[in-house]
Amino acid sequence: MLDLHRLVLLREVKLRGTITGAARALSYTHSAVSQQLALLERQAGVPLLEKVGRGVRLTSAAEELVQRADEILAILEQAEADLAASDTHVRGTLHLAAFTTISRTAVPQVVDSLRLQHPELDVRYRQVEPEDGLLLLTSRRIDVLVTDSYGNFETVPAELHADLLTYDPVRAYLPTTHSNIDSLDALRRVRWVLEPSGSEAHAWARGLCRQHGFEPDVAYESPDLLFHLRMVEAGLAAAFLPDLLVRDARTHLTPSPLFGAHQRRSIFLICRSGAQRRPAVMACRDAFTDHLS
Repeated sequence: MLDLHRLVLLREVKLRGTITGAARALSYTHSAVSQQLALLERQAGVPLLEKVGRGVRLTSAAEELVQRADEILAILEQAEADLAASDTHVRGTLHLAAFTTISRTAVPQVVDSLRLQHPELDVRYRQVEPEDGLLLLTSRRIDVLVTDSYGNFETVPAELHADLLTYDPVRAYLPTTHSNIDSLDALRRVRWVLEPSGSEAHAWARGLCRQHGFEPDVAYESPDLLFHLRMVEAGLAAAFLPDLLVRDARTHLTPSPLFGAHQRRSIFLICRSGAQRRPAVMACRDAFTDHLS
């Protein structure tokens, strides 16, 4: 019989792209993962990995095994959720991850609320970028991910379940030294700070500027939106800032009317399918909803 733990290791190699990445994610050594995969190959009786340059890729047989592993893990997730749902008492350990802004503005209050309301629940937290969080969730390293989306995230993979927590308006702010700018054309001369290239938020911001007829001069990039706000306050850059962050920072900045007031991001709580019925996950969702409403 194939070993489920080794199947999970193979699945992690597929998710991470390399044995080194899988080993790092699971806190194993490279050699330990390689040895376990060699044993799995022996059990399966067929090659599972083939070398490509300095890395490896899964064979077709390995791809099929990973698909079966996903199905097995989904069944186990459902069984665990059924057991947990039969006990309405909120207890155990909940591994929570969230992106930077929500970490600053909501996570401390949510964790404190859960501590007071459910003293037998042990919340463990880590701050992540949205793209990394999804990988941690699918590899079962966390239980709940709170993330944002600037696009249409209502459709999620079948193995995940997403609950919309709130919509957060996003407004344009000009550097304090350029408050007299009164036309979109003049924005071509303004420096901008955006989230890093390749991120969904960066693409969204560039797309919005292009819709209004100009290409932003992106002089600064950072995943930390508080840094964006400070750059605006210092008169060094323009930025798109969400209301949650602006309110939490208690700044006196005034948004520019040039882009209108229709932009927003969506904030979701995501878990693996079936886990949304777990009392701990439900309590976490309720705490975020209460705080963000």
